[in-house]
Amino acid sequence: MIGLLQRVSSAYVEIDGERCGEIGRGLVVLVGLERDDAEAEAVRLLDKILAYRVFNDDRGRMNLSLREVGGGLLLVPQFTLAADTRKGLRPGFSRAAAPELAVGLFDLLVERARNVYPDAASGRFAANMQVGLVNDGPVTFWLQI
Repeated sequence: MIGLLQRVSSAYVEIDGERCGEIGRGLVVLVGLERDDAEAEAVRLLDKILAYRVFNDDRGRMNLSLREVGGGLLLVPQFTLAADTRKGLRPGFSRAAAPELAVGLFDLLVERARNVYPDAASGRFAANMQVGLVNDGPVTFWLQI
């Protein structure tokens, strides 16, 4: 399971012109689901996202987590993160989870996030989404579980 974590000043997701998720300061996490992923990877990824220290403390060092700053969390399914780009000029998706597995895992991740963190929002699996964000820093990390 892949999480491309971006620290943001604000972010939103729109589907068919309707805003379905929005946060202020916090993290946008693009989530890529791979073939062998299961519930355990979703749980570990969420735990890591909430505890990962990417916000500045009073000395300007990245020592604070999302939980510590009380920021928003926006989870966005991103099928293309699982692409194999090592050869050729067209991505391959043999490493990506099958849609019927991926949708269940993404929904589980979102449900768990909403249960343990008060300011969690999400996009929708397999939807054509428009994502807007103001990247803060920029600070971007690739997390792979």
